[in-house]
Amino acid sequence: MSNWLATTQPDLYFEDTPVGRMKKEIWEADEARLDAILAEYGIPAPGGCEWAKPGSYIQTTIRWQLEEQRRKNDVVIIPVGSTELHGAHTVSAMDTLFVSMIAEGVRRYFARQGRPVALALPPLMYGSHPAHHIGMPGTIIVRENVARELLIDVMLGLWNDGFRKQIILNNHGQLWVLESALQQFVKRYQLPGIYRVIDWHRAVREMWRTKDRGGEWETNFIHADEAETSVGLLLFPEMVDMSRAVETEPKALLPGGHMDTAVDAFGRPSRWSESEGHAAFEISGTPEGVVGKPTLGEARKAKRPLAAILRYLTLLIEEWLEAFPPGKVPATTDVSLRDPQELEPYLREPMSPGWKSVYGLPPILDL
Repeated sequence: MSNWLATTQPDLYFEDTPVGRMKKEIWEADEARLDAILAEYGIPAPGGCEWAKPGSYIQTTIRWQLEEQRRKNDVVIIPVGSTELHGAHTVSAMDTLFVSMIAEGVRRYFARQGRPVALALPPLMYGSHPAHHIGMPGTIIVRENVARELLIDVMLGLWNDGFRKQIILNNHGQLWVLESALQQFVKRYQLPGIYRVIDWHRAVREMWRTKDRGGEWETNFIHADEAETSVGLLLFPEMVDMSRAVETEPKALLPGGHMDTAVDAFGRPSRWSESEGHAAFEISGTPEGVVGKPTLGEARKAKRPLAAILRYLTLLIEEWLEAFPPGKVPATTDVSLRDPQELEPYLREPMSPGWKSVYGLPPILDL
C-alpha cells in the first residue's frame, strides 16, 4: 500500500512516488522557485511558438542531425490541438499553441543536456469536438473517424522512422478520440513501443485548485476562462486582448452535481464528456465562446501548472529512457501477439542493414 505525503491543505495528499514528490514540490514552491523552474525550460519563450524555427521539430530539423539526435533520445512528443473559438479576447489556435509551447520547453530542457526530445508538428490543428460545440463560428470540427485515422497514420510513420516512444500531448476536449486512436493503433499493428496520451491540464489537476481549496484560482478550470486566459497571458500575451474579455455562465438544463469540470475538480460521477443534453449547446448557452471569467486572468497564475507539467513530462521521459534506452523497446513477447522473428527486421535502425519498412508489414484486422 502506498504512503501519502501530507500538505498544509487538509484534503490534499500526494502519493509517495517520484510523481507525487514532484507535484508536492511544485505545490509548495514560492513564485521565485516557480520562475527558476520555468527558466530551465525557456518559459515564456521570447520568440513565441517555434513551429517554423530550424531544429525545433522533426520536420524542421536537418535530416542527418535528426538521426543523430534520435540515437540519443528516441522519445517524440506529438502536440494535438484544435481550431476553436476562445472568446473575442484571444485566438482560436489557443489549444494548439499551449501544447506546442509546453513541448518546446521540454525540448529545450533536454537539448541543453545534449539529448533533445523530438517534436512532431501538430497533426491536429483542426480537432474533433463534443456535440455541444456544433455550430460555433470559429470552431472547425473534424469528424472523429478522420481525426482518429490521421493520428494513427502519424503514429505509424513516426514508428517507422525510429520514434517508438510516443507522447500525444492534448489540450482540447477530444480525449476520447485520442484514446481510441492509441488503442486502435496498438490493436491494428501490435508494434513494440511505448505510447501515451496526456491531457496536460488534467495531469496536473492539483495546480488548478481554487482559493477555497488551498489554491490560487478564483474559479474552476473550464474553457477560455480565468485559467486558459492566464496561460495565454504568460505564453503569448501579444495574442490576448483583455479589453475584450467577457464573463459568462453556462446554461444548465438539469440539476448540477453529476458532471465534472475540465480537470475533474469535484470528483463527480461523470466527466463532462460523458453526457449531452444536461446543458445547452454552446451556441445557445455561451455564444461568446467563453465559459467562465477570463477577466480574472493573470500571467502569474499560470506559473504553477506550467511548471508542474514541464517537470512531469521531464520525469516521464527520463523514466522511459532509463527503462528502455534509445533504440530499445519492450520485448515483442510482452506487448504483441506477433512472431518476434517476423518483427525483428522492422525493429532495426531505419535504413540499417536488414531493416524493413513497417509499411511492408500487413496490419492485423481492426478490432
